[in-house]
Amino acid sequence: MKEGKVKFFNESKGFGFIKETETGKEYFVHSTGLVDRIRENDDVTFELQEGRKGLNAVNVKLV
Repeated sequence: MKEGKVKFFNESKGFGFIKETETGKEYFVHSTGLVDRIRENDDVTFELQEGRKGLNAVNVKLV
């Protein structure tokens, strides 16, 4: 599991971005990849999965 912080999340559109703590890379997250409800600045753990436009954060859980 990777750790990161929710940089942005639009609840009405169901997507956002998570910034990985270790590398500083940002990953797209869709509401279908969430385990818990998330908001901006939440600390989360996540896994990466290949999506249509690169790696997506999935299995996203609050820390």
